[in-house]
Amino acid sequence: MTPVGGSEFKGKRVLLGITGSIAAYKGVELLRELTSRGATVTVCMTRAAREFVAPLTFEVLSGRGVLTDLFASPPEETAGLGPRETTSSVQHIEASAGADVVLIAPATANIIGKVASGIADDLLSSIVMAAKGKVVFAPAMNVRMWENPVVQENISRLRSLGYCFVEPDTGALACGEEGKGRLAPTERIVSEVEQLLRDRRTFSGTRVLVTAGRTEEPIDHVRYVSNRSSGKMGYALASAARDMGADVTLVSGRASVPPPSGVKLVSVRTAAEMRKEVMAAARKAAVVIMTAAVSDFAPARQEKGKIPRGSGELTLRLRGTRDILGELGKKKGKRFLVGFAVEVDEEIARAKTKLKKKNLDLIVVNNPLLEGAAFEGDTNIVSMIDRRGRVEKLPRLSKYEVAREVLKKILTLRK
Repeated sequence: MTPVGGSEFKGKRVLLGITGSIAAYKGVELLRELTSRGATVTVCMTRAAREFVAPLTFEVLSGRGVLTDLFASPPEETAGLGPRETTSSVQHIEASAGADVVLIAPATANIIGKVASGIADDLLSSIVMAAKGKVVFAPAMNVRMWENPVVQENISRLRSLGYCFVEPDTGALACGEEGKGRLAPTERIVSEVEQLLRDRRTFSGTRVLVTAGRTEEPIDHVRYVSNRSSGKMGYALASAARDMGADVTLVSGRASVPPPSGVKLVSVRTAAEMRKEVMAAARKAAVVIMTAAVSDFAPARQEKGKIPRGSGELTLRLRGTRDILGELGKKKGKRFLVGFAVEVDEEIARAKTKLKKKNLDLIVVNNPLLEGAAFEGDTNIVSMIDRRGRVEKLPRLSKYEVAREVLKKILTLRK
């Protein structure tokens, strides 16, 4: 057991969600371990969870009222979880507002599916929807449920959005079957959550500039030239940097996903607008991460109105746009500069050439033709190359997980 004085949990507020799994009784052990490390823990139990363990057990061990009903008045003990003067009458808002982390253990396929689908029909799912802190799931279920493609797709979606998972163990299950689905050991769950809390300080006080999305270069007032970038990788990087304590500015072109909260968003459309805003924001940034898919070419002129169909043929004259990353490399100063590259052939060799040419500290390259690394997907397969030419290849990961690995690499190289 970790001494209270050396734990990341000391002084932290944890919302422990218990759902309807036979492993619900292990929540008691989790509660004891969290409190022994200095955390203030409030327990929320679903209706199904209360079929396995009585709320009184958690009340006695935590010394706090257990949250059970979406429409019940909040117990007096929950007043410390949020700004009572403004939200005391809305239980799920108050309970989630001040929590440093929401830990759902055990997490059933049901709660995972609800959150992935944006459903908030009970107290726990409503708390998760309103949570400002990190949300961590520790799943526990039958192996066939765990392997169900729908469950795995829900998990993949949540990972891509920044939710965290403590993978279940493999072994004998309560139903008598063998396989993956056992709730992870208490020590591993607590250690992984503690690492997340520790990560929040790693970029504290650091200004990080992230570019994302695609630019659009107008042909006329109706049509434009663009590319297939969804913005998901850049938005994942902005989210991960925010979660690790950074002061994040996100300069974004068009994207297929909503921007993350808690960052300064600067919206642009064209490559010229992107350059202007990036150059301005980069002056104050210690780290610049360029993931945006900036158009290499733009129409030489924008026609007024809408070009008529005519004969059905149109010759479009293009001009090159300015190389924003290359400009930043020439006047880099003390900034740490990271570039992203998409290559479909000899990606490592080509990325190394770009790294040197643009004076980068790190380049991240991927091949969209690989399964799991395609445009608009929720996962990616990348290689990271530093100034010394050292290559680190990552397996297929969610884009949020890739973002965390990239940020950890930046930390290591900056040291």
